[in-house]
Amino acid sequence: MNFPKIFILSIVIGLTAATAASAQDAAGEAKPKRPLDTSSFVTLQFDNDFFGGSDSHYTNGMRAAYLSPEAAVPELMRKFGELVPLFSSTYNMRFSISIGQNIFTPEDITLSDPPTNDRPYAGWLYTGFGLISEDGVWLDKLELDVGIVGPYSFAKETQTEWHRVFGFNKPQGWDQQIKTEPGVNLYYESSRRSLFELPLSTFIPIENLGFDFTPHFGVALGNVQIHGAAGFTARFGDDLPADYGPPKIRPNLPGSDFFVLDDNIGWYFFGGIEARIVGRNIFLDGNTFRDSRSVDKYPVVADFQGGAAITFQRARLSYTHLFRTPEFQGQDGFDSYGSVALSMRF
Repeated sequence: MNFPKIFILSIVIGLTAATAASAQDAAGEAKPKRPLDTSSFVTLQFDNDFFGGSDSHYTNGMRAAYLSPEAAVPELMRKFGELVPLFSSTYNMRFSISIGQNIFTPEDITLSDPPTNDRPYAGWLYTGFGLISEDGVWLDKLELDVGIVGPYSFAKETQTEWHRVFGFNKPQGWDQQIKTEPGVNLYYESSRRSLFELPLSTFIPIENLGFDFTPHFGVALGNVQIHGAAGFTARFGDDLPADYGPPKIRPNLPGSDFFVLDDNIGWYFFGGIEARIVGRNIFLDGNTFRDSRSVDKYPVVADFQGGAAITFQRARLSYTHLFRTPEFQGQDGFDSYGSVALSMRF
């Protein structure tokens, strides 16, 4: 399957799901309107394949994000959001600012000249600017990430220092990393939640137990990532209306930086699947306009995740474990890593 076909399929996934969502709206499905939330949020995330027992491929990710109150979106950003026809509501709109870094390495980091058929060294340092619309049923997210790939992502320095502090093997092949390239990527994601209360209090001495099922779709366009995605997340636990699941570093199943706590303590278990049709992945395809190391990627990648989250007072802590199908030809088996996220409400 060549690049144009993959690109077209990516767009078709997004447009088909968007058309289905618009059809449901046109059918007159009511959406609850709750009061504006005047709280802001700070989220800290950490991904690492140490939790999966390896040290290769997507090996580390970090992200810090600020999410505004619903009542404090700048007028210019609100007007921009009103131009996005897929946004479910501008009433509950928030804006977000984030900064993050992702690190990718081959399987054997002790080699100064890794095999050319293994994943190349690469780093991605970025800042994200986003709009979020949420009405209790629909969650829509639009984000523009601007950053840089290559030595100025400081991935080499981050991994080298991390390994020095914890006594891990020093990575030797960063001189072979993907070359410097500015990156601009636009992401759109939409999720729709169906919530079911479970009358189990007769058998389990816990009230407010529930189950929800949230299908989603998304698209990514830019010189860093081009893909179309679709999947679902299912959760079981207490106080489920609080959020849409914990956030994850892209590409991944969507969640929410915010949570609305009804009780002093809430908790849930979750699991989900996402499939992506991949048109471009700079960390596998290499630089856009320059020669660099690259591998032949697979056009379809799937993620399987599971984990747990707990909300207490003004904080939510979560752990997610993820398995990812092979991303390039010659990759030996699935990748596995863990993700910890802490969101704080102010």
